[in-house]
Amino acid sequence: MIEEAHQRLPYEFRELALLKEALTHRSHLQEKPASKDKQNERLEFLGDAVLGLIVSEYVAETFPELDEGDLSQIRARLVEQPALAEAARRLRLGEMLRLGRGEERTKGREKASLLANALEAVIGAVYMDGGLTAARAFTLQVLDAQLNALHQDDLARFRRDYKSQLQEWCQRHVHVLPVYVVIEESGPDHQKTFEVTVEIEQQCRGSGKGHSKKVAEQQAAKQALEQLQAASDAGKGFTVGI
Repeated sequence: MIEEAHQRLPYEFRELALLKEALTHRSHLQEKPASKDKQNERLEFLGDAVLGLIVSEYVAETFPELDEGDLSQIRARLVEQPALAEAARRLRLGEMLRLGRGEERTKGREKASLLANALEAVIGAVYMDGGLTAARAFTLQVLDAQLNALHQDDLARFRRDYKSQLQEWCQRHVHVLPVYVVIEESGPDHQKTFEVTVEIEQQCRGSGKGHSKKVAEQQAAKQALEQLQAASDAGKGFTVGI
């Protein structure tokens, strides 16, 4: 059963004992007091922390224009029980669990709480087996549907498009468009970092960094708006309508 589960999951364990532990519910061991197997609550505890870190990192990197409150709301959507249970069902994780007869009778393989906890335990096991890089790749892959839905449906009320705001300000006040300039690219091809500046009337007004030009430009536009607002507050003739 563990070998079959191993083949289904998008990660190859070096220590199958960790996967076995992650898939073992305490109800299974309650019926086998002599067993030396471990139940999955230890790995669930660890996986919860690892999941929180990975999702927080992803959200902060992907949406640098959002404030802390908005980022927290997005993170909560991704790590709450329904989202994790849905991801676990796509993995058919319920079929892989080692349950006691009582949980089998009460359809434990279909319970959202049990599935979500099991997925956290598997994430914890991947982290123990392969480290943070492996855990990150595994987690983002199994949450792919939730991440895609987030991009498509849920961000309209969160996202603040600083580039559009800066363009509107420029059109109103100086009648020229901001110019974005990539001043540096660094890192390997699969994880490049871009540094971008934004110029208004040939004067640098902001800069930003990110793993895509779009992210870096948003950061640069945000900084430019903040600089223009500060100039307005200081009475230097600028007015920023944000």
